[in-house]
Amino acid sequence: MAKERILVVDDEAGIREMIKEYFAPEGYIIDQAANGIEALELFAKSRYSLVILDIMMPKMDGWTVCREIRKSSQTPVIMLSARGEEYDKLFGFELGVDDYMVKPFSPRELLARSRAVIRRSQSPGQKSIKNTVEFDGLKIDFDSRNVTINGKPVTLTPKEYELLSFFAENSSRVFSRQQLLSEVWGYDFFGDVRTVDTHIKMLRESLGEYRKFIVTVWGTGYKFEAGDAK
Repeated sequence: MAKERILVVDDEAGIREMIKEYFAPEGYIIDQAANGIEALELFAKSRYSLVILDIMMPKMDGWTVCREIRKSSQTPVIMLSARGEEYDKLFGFELGVDDYMVKPFSPRELLARSRAVIRRSQSPGQKSIKNTVEFDGLKIDFDSRNVTINGKPVTLTPKEYELLSFFAENSSRVFSRQQLLSEVWGYDFFGDVRTVDTHIKMLRESLGEYRKFIVTVWGTGYKFEAGDAK
């Protein structure tokens, strides 16, 4: 049985209780907060494996809460929102959100995604024979998780880095969106494949001139094509 503690933040008590009803039988310890201020007070007192965070709340919204959490912690965050526009998802992912679910949502799917996010955050991550790898001016340091382009550091979200490092360690191999969801997000069944497209778009923007290394294979998915690594 799971022993992880999860913080559920939503101003609707019914949603908090519904999540607790599904998660508690699986062994998860659920703490609840009705607004962002309560959430940060609880977060400062306990160690959480996951924060499930609504966006629109009184006193302090979810975006602000996420920013505060990310100042000191990489605890996984799943955002809940009634808005499903790409702009909102991009904004969330740029803040370091691990996943984004649109209301109304299936609590069973939320449970499955939460398991995957927690499992992924606790795994040791990708292993590489080399500590660093370089493709032309793009350099990835697997130990420090730092990425540089032509010697200048590039700021990536945690998921952008995981996606890039996975591609780099599997150069020239073609992966479908569902395979990437499984390998990078840890979703064996649940998961919106559009999440992959959104992160690919973000990663390409972050890589600038080296966006060309991430190739779309029409009708299949994506691959990383950058020639031989140094």
